[in-house]
Amino acid sequence: MKIAKTLSFLGILAMTAVLIYGFTIGDFAGEGSQLLAMPWGIVSLVDLYTGFILFSLWIFYREEKLYIAILWTIAMMTLGFFAGALYAFINLQKSKGNWMQFWLGKHAK
Repeated sequence: MKIAKTLSFLGILAMTAVLIYGFTIGDFAGEGSQLLAMPWGIVSLVDLYTGFILFSLWIFYREEKLYIAILWTIAMMTLGFFAGALYAFINLQKSKGNWMQFWLGKHAK
């Protein structure tokens, strides 16, 4: 579990750095339109959002409260795997070494 915590924490740090970089240096609208003009840009976005949706389905499965799952899903769709890494890290901490609790959430009881 220590490796998973370390990897999720490194994911949080990496995503924080690149989000700050992107929002401060990049041009979201201009670069986004260029990305959508390229076939592989579209493929990359479909691939990315397929992963976001699958990860969000896991969140819905394991969370007890619907509104919590909705909020995490909104965070996932807007902040990407910054939110995913943060969600994983928080729930790795909450599970206290219990992998079943981590993966299954409310269903582990």
